[in-house]
Amino acid sequence: MEEIKQKEHARAIAELAAKTLDSKKGLDVTLLEVGEQTILADYFVLSTGTANTHVRALADEVEFKLKEELGIEPTHIEGAAGNAWTLLDYGCVVIHIFTAQARDFYKLERLWSGNEIKFGGNEE
Repeated sequence: MEEIKQKEHARAIAELAAKTLDSKKGLDVTLLEVGEQTILADYFVLSTGTANTHVRALADEVEFKLKEELGIEPTHIEGAAGNAWTLLDYGCVVIHIFTAQARDFYKLERLWSGNEIKFGGNEE
């Protein structure tokens, strides 16, 4: 029963992050269910920003919304200085926000292929 609640909580975090990214014009917002493939997280949320400043703004907005609505903060933030790829680690959910060049280079969708959900209409 506890495992079900944990997965529901992870899904709620991932969906709120994805909706927030989509609402702030993040491109190609994708939610990947990776819990069966790794112990790193249950979900990855991916998004592309149009420029380094947009990547930073998207990360800031996700961090704000998750704290405001769910009362949680990331356990770790990586890449904030360069802004080509910012990672927000919430334990059960890891949020990756890239520039288009960084997303194309790392190709996380191919590496972590699985149950994939696209959000909104902000496609590249």
